[in-house]
Amino acid sequence: MFQYDVRFPRDCWIDLRVYRFLMKSSSSFKPIPGSVTAPQGFRAAGVFCDIKRLGTGKGSNKGNKRDLALIVSDVPAAVAGMFTTNQVCAAPVKLSVPRALKAAAQAIVVNSGNANACTGPQGLLDAQAMTSLVAQRLNLRAEDVLVGSTGRIGVAMPMMNVKRGILAAADLLEATAESAHQVAEAIMTSDTRPKEIAIQFQLGGKTVRMGGLCKGAGMIQPGMSPTSARPASTPLHATMLCFITTDAAIESKPLKAALLQAVTKSFNCITVDGDMSTNDTVIVLANGQAGNPMITASGTGTFASRRLRDWNVFQAALDHVTLELAKMIVRDGEGVSRFITVKVSGARSFADADAAARAVANSTLVKTSWYGGDPNWGRILDALGYSSAKVVEEKIDVAYSAPGSKKLLYSLKKGKPTMISFRTLCAAVAPKEFDLHIHLNLGEASAVIYTADLTEEYVDFNKGDVSDPASQGG
Repeated sequence: MFQYDVRFPRDCWIDLRVYRFLMKSSSSFKPIPGSVTAPQGFRAAGVFCDIKRLGTGKGSNKGNKRDLALIVSDVPAAVAGMFTTNQVCAAPVKLSVPRALKAAAQAIVVNSGNANACTGPQGLLDAQAMTSLVAQRLNLRAEDVLVGSTGRIGVAMPMMNVKRGILAAADLLEATAESAHQVAEAIMTSDTRPKEIAIQFQLGGKTVRMGGLCKGAGMIQPGMSPTSARPASTPLHATMLCFITTDAAIESKPLKAALLQAVTKSFNCITVDGDMSTNDTVIVLANGQAGNPMITASGTGTFASRRLRDWNVFQAALDHVTLELAKMIVRDGEGVSRFITVKVSGARSFADADAAARAVANSTLVKTSWYGGDPNWGRILDALGYSSAKVVEEKIDVAYSAPGSKKLLYSLKKGKPTMISFRTLCAAVAPKEFDLHIHLNLGEASAVIYTADLTEEYVDFNKGDVSDPASQGG
């Protein structure tokens, strides 16, 4: 009955039949408004304090949009975090990693307009000052406050402005959908729209809520871990940030295990441009206010059926929230006009499947052909060939489909072109979203990567303008 996935932590046992049923049943999770303030016992606020000095969009084109936010639990909450594995990581990451490894936290302070990365010892002092000021204002312990930043790299934080923003945000904290929306706006940089989600579901006979928001459009190919250390299985990859709240009662250890699995299958499976940020961060707070039976770390493999189902429901809910948010990032990628799901199957190992999918998803030639509506399977084969995955040309199948459809249109079978006309293949990749299926036919392993095309708009947005200092920076 019980199956164990070796990619999950050793204390995380999954009844895969129940889990798969829940993930396929979207009716299990009811959409509700409010994102991070939808769960009981959470308040939020966002303000404008001029962190970038001239605004927070490229070239200050977003004007006086909010650029600093607070998310606060009314009571101490179980905490889990995942952080960039970039060897050059920002001060907020360095500060938050050890705090997220603890059992509990209570607040998150986050800003846009300045990444506080490559800022030396002063950057770490500034990040500490941000958490200390939040703690002092809200009567919390500084070590229970985490911090996230996004924006320009290599620029000192304008701490007078930041302090003014923290004090203002602390006075405006509310448990409303509007206050949550303010946070979603405050963390945006090159994003064109806020990204939010909230769901409601049943857990142990109680109504539980989970909400999240994120940002990200460029410098997107996250590879995150709980400690910011680079696992051997993580590929080397503007920042993505994600903050999730829930009123579920769950201990810190299983929450950390759940987040590891969720991020592995969502944020670590997206790419816009193949660049890993210095600041990538995902933080979850679970304050237990829903009153469901506590999900504990001990005995997860020997739960009674109802308790095991609670674990599966929570994991499926977190997977759902993180994947939906991750897809929002790709769809809002800088200059993106198409969203493509690359599905590789028949690989010898997961590492091979993942490497093959990433090679195709990040190929400049493949991505530009998608932008032109060209089903160029030659470029796809080329990317597969130079990937680290084992491939045999004569065994490769390539096909296209509508999103989620099992009706496949093959452009290549056993390494040879099919009789499908070029016009028909063009029609298959003309929609704004489609799936690319690659069958290596060498084994049983598979992987999925969510990616996008590459347009002139992306180049124009990121090329910089040396005559305009406001357009420079990370």
